[in-house]
Amino acid sequence: MKCTIKREALIKPLQQVCSVIERRQTLPILSNLLLRTGKEQSSMTGTDLELEVVCPLNVEEVGEDGEVTLPARKFLDICKALPEQAVIELSQPKGKEQAIVKSGKSRFTLSVLPASGFPSMEVMQKTQTFRLPQAQLKNAITKTQFAMAQQDVRYYLNGMMLELGTDEINLVATDGHRLAMCTTPAEIKETEQRQVIIPRKGVIEIGRVLNETGGDVEVRLGTNHIQFDTGESLITSKLIDGRFPDYRGVMPRCDKTLTADTEQLRQALVRTSVLANEKYRSVRLQLSGGSMKLHTHNPEQEEAEEEVAIEYAGSDLEIGFNATYLLDAITATGGERVQIEVSDPNSSCLIQGVGKKNCKYVVMPMRL
Repeated sequence: MKCTIKREALIKPLQQVCSVIERRQTLPILSNLLLRTGKEQSSMTGTDLELEVVCPLNVEEVGEDGEVTLPARKFLDICKALPEQAVIELSQPKGKEQAIVKSGKSRFTLSVLPASGFPSMEVMQKTQTFRLPQAQLKNAITKTQFAMAQQDVRYYLNGMMLELGTDEINLVATDGHRLAMCTTPAEIKETEQRQVIIPRKGVIEIGRVLNETGGDVEVRLGTNHIQFDTGESLITSKLIDGRFPDYRGVMPRCDKTLTADTEQLRQALVRTSVLANEKYRSVRLQLSGGSMKLHTHNPEQEEAEEEVAIEYAGSDLEIGFNATYLLDAITATGGERVQIEVSDPNSSCLIQGVGKKNCKYVVMPMRL
């Protein structure tokens, strides 16, 4: 195997591939990336057995077709340390478990493992396909991923649910205390409705790779895997085998609605949460007429209070929430004004951006 490639053509795909490779692996081969070179196409692959990223490479010259596995982090560090516009020559001497990296007067010898031992995802059979702009999917992921659980024993919460509709997709995430949902249009070829759960790591990686200024992303949905093809990278993730909660059933039916300036309310929450109880992060909201009072306190007898102007015509109400959960939801709405629907101190609230009905957020109340 022998090829020549410019440093700038290597750095971005190398970073994308390395992002899925864990620093500590039980299998040594998983610390490596797979580099394939050919006259027609060259590519780079990284995997952790749950998630696989394949990036095509723009190689200057292929001296000899072949494939080799390289220690991913070391190879990335070498390439980043080389000067800009450097031309890198990569080769593997026949019969040796070594790869030679040359650039200018620099020369590096890396230990490699047999490419035949590199694991690959199974070929996807019978797929459903849909397309949508990368920016659109990236925005929907950003507005929902914060509500995913982390290392919850209810494994199906440690990810994001993707639901296929007739001409739209729903992305839903919940950790059992809050829920985020975003609906976005998509070109769906098949009309079969389906729900799948994408693991947390896969969601984060997909959101990172999607380009706001890029073209469309093609999504292929198989029996056990989901694949995202941007043209610049191909991401394949295993799906979580589980049943996602009935998110429509937890949407609250509220009889009181308030609207407020998003940034004013966000800043008030940021300030009052400084003195919130570190464990529970609770904030008390007092609604009365045209104002909302926010109050927090902690075991050190410290407290904070803010008052924000709101539009509210309901009866006086006092209700408690986790300040961090409120902040995340209000920030995600992204509009100038935010709408919060409530009913009583024991019921969840529904948060939306004013005039933006495609994203909804539910936050459970806390006892005061």
